[in-house]
Amino acid sequence: MGRKRRRIAEKGKGEEYEKWREQRIKENKGRMQKLGILDLSLKLKPKPPPQKIPRNLPSSDDKAHNSLPVSQPTRRSSRLKTLAPVSYVENRKPKFPENDEVEIHLEEGPKPEIYTEEHEMLLGDCEMSWTLLVDGYGNDGKRIYDPVKGETCHQCRQKTLGHRTHCSKCKLVQGQLCGDCLYTRYGENVIEANQNHNWICPVCRGICNCSLCRQEKGWRPTGAIYRKVKDWVLSLLPITSSKLIVVK
Repeated sequence: MGRKRRRIAEKGKGEEYEKWREQRIKENKGRMQKLGILDLSLKLKPKPPPQKIPRNLPSSDDKAHNSLPVSQPTRRSSRLKTLAPVSYVENRKPKFPENDEVEIHLEEGPKPEIYTEEHEMLLGDCEMSWTLLVDGYGNDGKRIYDPVKGETCHQCRQKTLGHRTHCSKCKLVQGQLCGDCLYTRYGENVIEANQNHNWICPVCRGICNCSLCRQEKGWRPTGAIYRKVKDWVLSLLPITSSKLIVVK
């Protein structure tokens, strides 16, 4: 019984509070109305933005009505009829000129690059051809690098398996060249060089064209010049005669 009386008493107090609250709100509004504050607040209240009216999308019936009949030919300007049709096929320029001459430019270093007949006499030759990308390569077509059994090539600086030359004069690592570098850079065969006990490496002959030796002479490195010449030669396969001009 005690709990019920407390609830009734609390309910009565809540109703009295609501009545008192409503009375206070009315009195405050009356004061604001007399002072003109209520009208001022209504004027300062921002107006809501106008609602965007959605555009009426054309119906399927309107599209069918506005579209041209299928049998009617499309209209074309009389000026465009006289112009040739545009072709969007890409016209690629050939990588090399169509004539039988190509110039390979090498950057000039701080010292002039001069060759004499003595340098020509130091060039080697070979009787047997050499197949590239085979010696020292695996079945996957990649070079076999071996830090233990491999030997460093002075030209490409790669420590791989395969044949290496050995200089009879210096007997140093600078006299070791792989078969591909010896053939593409100096036109010699590594097997023939190893059969010649008096073979001398390009460094000792003074004709080494690796990047380090050229820089020591004050010349710029040639870079992958063999690839440039190779691509050019392959592009001239249908031509019976060709001429190469090397600009120093």
